[in-house]
This record gives sequence, C-alpha cells and structure tokens, in this order.
Amino acid sequence: MKIIILGAGQVGASVAEHLASEANDITVVDTDTKRLQDLQDRLDIRTVSGHASYPAVLQTAGAEDADMIIAVTNSDEINMVACQISYTIFHTPTKIARVRALEYLAFPSLFAQEVFPVDVLISPEQLITDYILRLVENPGALQVLDFADGKVRLVGVKAYYGGPLVGQELRTFKDHLPGVDTRVAAIFRRGKAILPEGNTIIEADDEVFFLAATKDIRTVMSELRRLDKPCKRIMIAGGGNIGVRLARTLERAYQVKLIDHNTLRAENISRELDRTIVLHGDAADEDLLLEEGIEHADVFCAVTNDDEANILSAMLAKRMGARKVMSLINRAAYVDLVQSGIIDVAISPEQITIGSLLAHIRRGDVAVVHSLRRGAAEAIEAIAHGDKKSSKVVGRMIEEIKLPPGTTIGAIVRGEEVLIAHREIMVEAEDHVIMFVVDKKRISEVERLFQVGVTFM
Repeated sequence: MKIIILGAGQVGASVAEHLASEANDITVVDTDTKRLQDLQDRLDIRTVSGHASYPAVLQTAGAEDADMIIAVTNSDEINMVACQISYTIFHTPTKIARVRALEYLAFPSLFAQEVFPVDVLISPEQLITDYILRLVENPGALQVLDFADGKVRLVGVKAYYGGPLVGQELRTFKDHLPGVDTRVAAIFRRGKAILPEGNTIIEADDEVFFLAATKDIRTVMSELRRLDKPCKRIMIAGGGNIGVRLARTLERAYQVKLIDHNTLRAENISRELDRTIVLHGDAADEDLLLEEGIEHADVFCAVTNDDEANILSAMLAKRMGARKVMSLINRAAYVDLVQSGIIDVAISPEQITIGSLLAHIRRGDVAVVHSLRRGAAEAIEAIAHGDKKSSKVVGRMIEEIKLPPGTTIGAIVRGEEVLIAHREIMVEAEDHVIMFVVDKKRISEVERLFQVGVTFM
C-alpha cells in the first residue's frame, strides 16, 4: 500500500515505523529536515521537505497514485486542508486526519465530502479520555480495551501474591470460575511474552491479559488479585484539553478535583464545568495536596503537557497516599522507565492514537487494533468474510486455522453472542474474531488470513 504521512512528530514517526516494517511504500512530509533525516536514517522510507498542505509538495510526495493520506501534523487546519486538496486534486481514496480542537469536532457536518472530505477523524484527546475512563471504571487494571462495541474486553492486570489462581495452572480457571467463560490471551513475565498453555502456571507479578464478556471482568480479576474498591474521589492535574474533557466526563459519576497552575485558565475552567472543584496551584505542591485530601484520593491523574511534571506529581501523590496514580507521558523512553514502578499506569498518547490509526490501515476487514504493552504486541479484531472455498478461516474450527507463531484467537463475537475461543468452535461468515499477536512481524500473515480469495462473489 502506498501511504503518505503528513507530519514527522511523535505520532507520524511512530506510524511510519509501524508501517515501514510491514512492506508498505511510505513517504513522510514535514518542514523539519532534521526530523526527516533522522527518520530516513532509521527506516526504509522516502521523505519530502515542505508544507504538508501545498499541492506541489503533495504531488512531489506521490499523491497522484497514493492509496492513503494520514495527516497528523500539529495543525488541525493543515491536516484538514491537506485532506481537501488530496480529494479535490489527487482523488486520494482514503484520507485520515488528526483534529484536536473541540471547536471543529462539535460540528461533524464540517467533515462531509463537500466540505472537508475526511474519511477517518482521529481525536487523540477523546481517545485518551475514553482510555482513562475505562481504567477508572475497572480499578486494579493496567489496561482495559474494548472490542465488538464493548461486548468483550481485554484486560491487563498484575497478578498478586494471594490471588486464588496465582501459582495455579491455567486449566484450573474453569474450576475456580464455573459459569464464567474467559481466556488468558498472553502473559508477560519480567518483560518477556509467554504464550499461555493449559499447563502454564501464573506467577506473582506476571502481567496477565485476559478476554471476557464485559459483565464478567471483575469476577475474573478477583481470581488474580484482591479486588480494589470502586473509585469515588478523583484528582486531575492539568487543565488542558485532556484534563477538562476528563473532568467533564467523570464529574457525572465521581467527586472530581482539578488543579491548574494558570490563574485565568483555572477561572475559565470553573465556569465550564458543573460539579468539578477547580483549584489554582501547583500539582506538585505538598501542602496543596495535603489540604485537598490526597490521602483519600482513589485516583490521581496527571495530564499536563509536561512529562517531567506529570511523573513527579504522580510519584508525590502516590507517596502521600493516593490509591492509584496515572501519568500521561509522551516520551516513549519514559513510559518503560516508570511503568509498574511507583506510578501504576503510564499513559502513552502515541500508542493509543496509533492503535486507532492502524485499524484503518490493516489489510483485510480489520475493525479494531489495540497496541499492547507500550507497542510490544497487538490485539486485533478482524471480521471473517467469504465461505470455506474463498476464506482461510470461515468454515474451519479454531484448531484447524493455521495461525502464525505467537498468535492466538481469544474470542469470537457472533451477533450479540460472545464465544470465548475453544478449539472446536467453527468460524462463520461475519464473525468478529479477536486475536492477540505477540510477534508484530507476523501482522501481515494475520491480515492475509482474513483476505477473501478472488473466487468469492
């Protein structure tokens, strides 16, 4: 596939890295020549220096025969205009744009073909807000990902000493949980992936990813760790786009306090929000945190634009008694450094955004892609089409499907029915198949499994 990526920032560079390793023809456009040179030194891609929305620059990048434009520059306006020009002049089939401003997103009709023809709209702030909301709703989880419109969830938890299943073989799951169907998709032990078998023994401190129907998540979690109490009190550090969205979403059901260091910004936010208590001050100020009852906070979430400030304030909040702390971290090197240490959850905007983008780029009918463990693995929801002659999966039992090494099928969603994967289940046309791929080099093989042969009409 020939893909032009506009913007060589964190998201653009990460998408280029993902896609270049999967035999795509990638061109990256940016005005920063140093960034482009760094990318070209690392990856087998083309680069073009120039303004991403100029027709001549897009033409030089190969827009005339591109399959897809991914506009992820730091400017909403440039991304929108680039999609408009790609549609009007170059007739590019698929146009994806990152748009941050609520002032644009509040008017969906803006993105119709006759105005700004954007086929797929990516809003990082909304994706991050939804991601954090799922973590708040599932206390104790490291990652919570939705599939099949929320019918199934993949949840990552750290197994604790004393959990009923810790020290037990996976095959004993069904004895511990009669009437609840679940499947462990993967286990990460000391940073390395272990493919789960029936005789695999769960150890304390393992990161265990399991699939289950959404209604059964807390029951399964209780077998791996002591269940945390539901959250009530939430403190947010940072009154930017993400902080305000998060507060607006959470204040309906939780007691929310938001801290921002800018006086004018804090005043404006207090008028925007209905129930949130807005505080002016420094989120790393011990006296302020103590005064506002940090020791009673169920969740402290640092979402400022400064990685260092987020890390330090979250570490301080944890030391002062907050039950769970989360930190928004843009630098990939920092994410691995702090995750599973004092900070409970390191939130990577890059990985969350990339997952959303990849769902529209994968070959075959891929509905959802989630990046796991800071990009080390992927969970994919693909839709099976065709029949036994034209498809490599339809009309076959799970045990008959030739999955690439390191790939497991976790669940199948058939209409409203959730079927946790067992060897004898037959895949039918239009089933949503949820897979866990540990070795990302095998992604193209997984995609080919779900491509329909030419004999299918």
